[in-house]
Amino acid sequence: MSDHILDTNILIRYLRKTKGYKDLMREIGQKGWTYISAMTRLEIVRGMQDRERADTFDLLDNLETLPVTAGIADIAGELIRMWRGRGMILSDADSIIAATAINHGLALVTTNAKHFPMPELTVIQADEQGNITPNCHPS
Repeated sequence: MSDHILDTNILIRYLRKTKGYKDLMREIGQKGWTYISAMTRLEIVRGMQDRERADTFDLLDNLETLPVTAGIADIAGELIRMWRGRGMILSDADSIIAATAINHGLALVTTNAKHFPMPELTVIQADEQGNITPNCHPS
């Protein structure tokens, strides 16, 4: 069993009732604890419609939100700096989510593995149907 942190795109697909994502969330939940970053929570809340408020907060309140601490901010900043030196621009949001996962030793579940090239991060790629490929690192 391992614990997971969910990227924003996983929650969006679940909230939009994308086929396969209800099963994906159940499968992940059976394997261990499931978390989100405070950054993911921010991204979900800022993008929700008024009519989606109840469902959105029902989901968010059933996932433990990990705060962005000074240590996580430092890791995120180092990731941005290091990968910029290699010619790759990481977004602040993706860097904070990755740093949260690294700091807590969590596997990251995402539909955009290419946004998370860090070899120290376990990345689980989900496709459009909610099928997963563990330990996915794009080359």
